[in-house]
Amino acid sequence: MVSVGERLSRARVRAFVGRDEELGRFGAALAGDPQAPFAFYVYGPGGIGKSTLLRRLADHARAAGRLLVELDGRFVSRDPADFEHAAGPFLDVPGTVLFVDSFEHCQWLESWLWHHFLPRAADDTLVVLGGRRAPQPQWAADPAWSRLLHVSELEPFSAEQARSLLVAAQIRPELRDRVLRFAGGNPLALSLAAAAGSEGCGREEIWAPTADVLRTLLAGLIGEVPTAAHRRALEVAAQAHSTSEELLAAVLPGEDVHPLFSWLRDLPFMESTLRGLYPHDAARETLAADLRWRAPNAFEAMRQRLADEYLRILREAPEERVWTVTDDLFYLFREGATLARLRSWSREDEVHDRPLQPDDIDVILRMATETEGAASADLVRYWAQRQPQAFSVYRLVSTGRIVAFTARLALPSPPDAQDLATDPVVAAAWRYTEATAPVSPGEHIGVSRFSIYPEQYQVPSRVIDLSSSRAQAEAARARGRAYGFAVFRDAETWAERVKGTLVDTGARPRVGEYTYGLFGVDWRQLPVESWLMHFITATEAPAAPSGPSPVSRTAFDQAVREALAHWRDADAFAACALMRTRLAADLGDPVGELRALLRRAVDDLGLDPRGVRAREALTAGYFSGAPTQEAAARRLGLPYGTYRRHLRQGLDLLCEALWQRELHDPRQ
Repeated sequence: MVSVGERLSRARVRAFVGRDEELGRFGAALAGDPQAPFAFYVYGPGGIGKSTLLRRLADHARAAGRLLVELDGRFVSRDPADFEHAAGPFLDVPGTVLFVDSFEHCQWLESWLWHHFLPRAADDTLVVLGGRRAPQPQWAADPAWSRLLHVSELEPFSAEQARSLLVAAQIRPELRDRVLRFAGGNPLALSLAAAAGSEGCGREEIWAPTADVLRTLLAGLIGEVPTAAHRRALEVAAQAHSTSEELLAAVLPGEDVHPLFSWLRDLPFMESTLRGLYPHDAARETLAADLRWRAPNAFEAMRQRLADEYLRILREAPEERVWTVTDDLFYLFREGATLARLRSWSREDEVHDRPLQPDDIDVILRMATETEGAASADLVRYWAQRQPQAFSVYRLVSTGRIVAFTARLALPSPPDAQDLATDPVVAAAWRYTEATAPVSPGEHIGVSRFSIYPEQYQVPSRVIDLSSSRAQAEAARARGRAYGFAVFRDAETWAERVKGTLVDTGARPRVGEYTYGLFGVDWRQLPVESWLMHFITATEAPAAPSGPSPVSRTAFDQAVREALAHWRDADAFAACALMRTRLAADLGDPVGELRALLRRAVDDLGLDPRGVRAREALTAGYFSGAPTQEAAARRLGLPYGTYRRHLRQGLDLLCEALWQRELHDPRQ
């Protein structure tokens, strides 16, 4: 019996046209020709056929009995060690073929690959890279690489090749000229036309040559979306960095998402990866623009649902998923005004961060002395001894050289007298809290104390980008964090840059010969999630409320979920955002009475037969002592997916019931 993989491979062979030179050179390399290249680099614009070619080359390698390692640049970590781990067989197993598609998304690895990774390849290995950008010219010009590297810029199909593709797709002869006039030699357009088939090509309004090519093709392929649920699934895929079935279930509650996900996966412009589906870039841009134009309110509502889900994952996900989720959130709002103003980078200065190691101490002290003087270096030494876990060391991806470090301190209340006496900046932060809204015992403050990058000192850079992302994620996940502070030497310049996102405290502490600006936010008055949403979507921050509620419905729902998550930690529960809503206002015993109110609200869900399962899921998940949601599902004897569905329904019902109390009479 022929396997599914073999059937897919045969279908690709039948549909594949052109690229004879690339196929020939790669075939020679597979056969062991000593004159053949070792590394193949193909590049060109979106839709030109890079991924299709890489899949065809992979089929060749698989048929030759080679071990394949296939990576997608969209999901490659910034840390070269992670890439090396994922591509491990390439270094250890002779004959392995490494494929990296969408290389433009991890272009920062380029110098490191040529200098440090590829020279260590096992015997008889090959590597194929596909991306939108040409390689840096020095590699093709380098005598050592010139005979090992083959670079191909892919071009549109010739008229003969385009016609061959339509013949293979069984487009009727009388329709081929119309499609060729419409799509030209663009491989993506031709492939989509082939996927639409003769029936789609026969509709004159679909194939009018003057129409926008991709928009028309997508309209012809998708046609009438089967249901409103399918339309919403399409809205998710158009915006999310990648779409998994789990993500669909989270943002489309109440829908049976399995057939929706299968429908998305079958669309010819969708690509599949280990993390889910994503549309081809050109198709995504067209699809998103069309959806935004046709249904702007639905488009924005779906983006907000996705953001809410990413923020939930940010709070609750295992540590190893946090930075991936942060990237997903920023991708969702990649056109936001504030984000565009503050975050930019190039492949030349890409860095990755790692925890501070003892061998790094001398290097970071030298950097601190160089940029901020001996007095600041003494404080770096002090905090490295007190909180070494707060430090991150940044290395260039291309060379591994340490170029920067940051420190994000967590300081409990009451403050340590030695810390206040030693560091004037930390002392100024505590004085500010005492003068505005004192920090209660059990709470703490976070201070992004050092940001030392001698070559780009305290100007917008990848170091500040990454450190800020870490600080935001830590604030979202921290329990009992009262304030967050950032410290910059050029206070006036940074006051303008962070205007609308951080408050200038007015404090200007002095260390050695320099003064520093201290900027902060009170997380008890403004939830991290609300702040982060404003940071990435707008130039003006929300006004912090001066007392209990009003809060937005989104912030309120997040506060309810946070309170449930902290149910078994009395100190964390006492510091949660729900304590600052109208529900808890004027309670004699705020913690005890609010806990009782929550418990009653959950029990009340069971008064309606539709809420019985929801009540059981909430009780098992938060009140029963089950250590994980999987354990709660086992306790109820339910499959995990079924349990999660009941839990989501329960959270929605509970938040709605409590919100009505918040709006009207919390005591009812």
